[in-house]
Amino acid sequence: MKSLWEEATRRQTIERIEQLKPDAKALWGTMTAPQMLAHLADSMRMASGELKPAPKKLPIRHPPLKQMIVYWLPIPRNSPTASERISRTPGSWEEEATELMHRVQEFGRRETGGNWPEHPAFGKLSPTAWGVLAYRHIDHHLRQFGT
Repeated sequence: MKSLWEEATRRQTIERIEQLKPDAKALWGTMTAPQMLAHLADSMRMASGELKPAPKKLPIRHPPLKQMIVYWLPIPRNSPTASERISRTPGSWEEEATELMHRVQEFGRRETGGNWPEHPAFGKLSPTAWGVLAYRHIDHHLRQFGT
């Protein structure tokens, strides 16, 4: 299972972000490539605790469904997301891409202990789960734009 805790996975992820072009067309969904970068950067802000979306009371907050979704089941296309992670207007392409790549690298430098924020949909996650989910979410959207 790939995770942002792995240096090789972070490096590959950054290489894929660098391949992306601002005019790339989505294979599904309604986001533009710049909106997708902003969405992913905001998701990484959420993982660091800087962005605090309101929690949702969903059945996926509880095992075993939570573990199945975080670790195994494919992320469905057009899945709903927290409005806080899709509402801002993206900055310049360079700013958004640089911010996301920086956040991906910074993730690997975080302490695995200490306080981790709750995920709005999944609730409390272990650092291991955060690493897997963050990678799977980024991978999902990079595939959405063909990288």
